[in-house]
Amino acid sequence: MKALIYRGPGKRVWEDAPEPKLKDATDAIVRIDTTTLCGTDLHILSGHVPAVTDGRILGHEGVGTITEVGSAVKTLKVGDRVIISAVSACGSCAYCHPRLPSHCLNPEGASGIGWILGHLIDGTQAEFVRTPFADNSLHKLPAGVSDEAAFGLSDILPTGFEIGVRNGRIKPGDIVAVVGAGPIGLSVIMTAGLYGPSRVIALDIDDNRLEFAKTFGATDSVNNGAANWRDQVMAMTDGLGVDVAIEAVGIPATFDMCVSLIRPGGTVANVGVHGESVELKLQDLWIHDATITTGLVSGTTTPMLLKLVAQGKLSPEKFVTHRFKLDQMMEAYDTFGNAAETKAMKVALTR
Repeated sequence: MKALIYRGPGKRVWEDAPEPKLKDATDAIVRIDTTTLCGTDLHILSGHVPAVTDGRILGHEGVGTITEVGSAVKTLKVGDRVIISAVSACGSCAYCHPRLPSHCLNPEGASGIGWILGHLIDGTQAEFVRTPFADNSLHKLPAGVSDEAAFGLSDILPTGFEIGVRNGRIKPGDIVAVVGAGPIGLSVIMTAGLYGPSRVIALDIDDNRLEFAKTFGATDSVNNGAANWRDQVMAMTDGLGVDVAIEAVGIPATFDMCVSLIRPGGTVANVGVHGESVELKLQDLWIHDATITTGLVSGTTTPMLLKLVAQGKLSPEKFVTHRFKLDQMMEAYDTFGNAAETKAMKVALTR
């Protein structure tokens, strides 16, 4: 088969790789029908995820058809069309039981990390993938849900909802600021509406993304490249600050922006993946009654989100801006990696 293989920082190749085989009785083999690229893949290629070693097949999102199942797989069969979760969950360990499979103790490669596909084992940017713990890590697709709607449920939509909306404790009537209008920020904006905020303010330095955000449910937008960006947001809150600020970029500057925007008693929900230290000004925050949350997606809300997608209440297919065939993987990376120029949000690569 062909696969996108990591060859060290800055190096990727689309070349032949051995087809995966069942290793454990709980495994399934999935033929990839549609996959995509993630900002995390770009972090890996930048050398920021040292656990990813030379020779690893990248990718942790996708939709496919099961071609083989292990003897212990009970709820799935050959021919089933499934979403591949970014998190592999054994379903029985001390973290899976309290519904925190992001820290599953049993995945291969590193105990305590549920994200292993395209990280510690070979991933989904290939023609076939082996998925451990298939009963808990694959979600059967109902008829009528397209591949382009479904692959958003592998990672970005549950990430935005679980780590942004749910951890941020959004309530009806809240004013919410989402800093960063990339795929994760848009996932937050799309799912924040489920909890009834009165305003959702999107902030980004890219006007194109801000316009995109309004089609996902943002009520207002602010270009934070402007000198008065904070004044603009504060004017929307009677000068008090927002109830919830959600960081969806992963750099110190945007974290600081979120801290500066919340009112007393407000919450900063950090969703972005940070590659360097952030200064936490606790001497100011303690008297502000601020709450700061972090997290790694567990994917426990994927079945619920899938129901909403199936009923037309959420439309994650709107993320897709560019389409490629699977064997155009290298071109897709070039397009996705130059999003400022190409205006790429999510790319869909189809068999």
